[in-house]
Amino acid sequence: MKWNINKVDPKRLVIMVIGNVFLGMGISIFKLSGLGNDPFSGMVMALAESSGITYANFLILLNLVLFVIEFVTGRKFIGAGTFVNAIFLGYIATFFHSTWLNLLGEPQLFWQRVVIVAIGVVVCSFGVSMYQTSDVGIAPYDSLSLIMKNSFPKISYFWHRMFTDALCALICFLAGGIIGLGTLVSALGLGPIIHFFDVNFTRKLLAKAGPKANNDSISMT
Repeated sequence: MKWNINKVDPKRLVIMVIGNVFLGMGISIFKLSGLGNDPFSGMVMALAESSGITYANFLILLNLVLFVIEFVTGRKFIGAGTFVNAIFLGYIATFFHSTWLNLLGEPQLFWQRVVIVAIGVVVCSFGVSMYQTSDVGIAPYDSLSLIMKNSFPKISYFWHRMFTDALCALICFLAGGIIGLGTLVSALGLGPIIHFFDVNFTRKLLAKAGPKANNDSISMT
């Protein structure tokens, strides 16, 4: 495998890092709402709480396991973004969640929680758009549905992603995690908003950046 790190434009790396910061911020906002996170983050939070390990540390441990799968079956998806997301995302989300609690406290009214979910949708979508469209490496979990799409190309990426997300939501529920409005919106509603940011912001920004890490584009259609 050729890593081609030297061929990656620094602008793409910066965009990827900023994307992960916004993604972590979005995860923290969903958590603040108390109405559920995206299925994967919700699962990790539930398993971390039940095991007595902090969310950020548990996420790294799980990513190590998933990285083995990515390395064996989807090496072309590995890049700088893989490691930034796998190692730092949990700490970014934890930092912002603590910040919101210190500044705002927990929301008490349902309408406040709904507004917070809406904000989380926008922030998460913006972060995912920048992190994934920069095309310098995909997180171990995100790579699973792409690897499955390569193995079963007749099935669209949407259904592969729905399968992995549904599995995570089930595990989250069984582990005592929160399944709610935030979970539903994350699983079904992020796609159109991510696409909006892709078309109207991120791709235009990347048009001025340099070449991708390799010649394999990441297709999510």
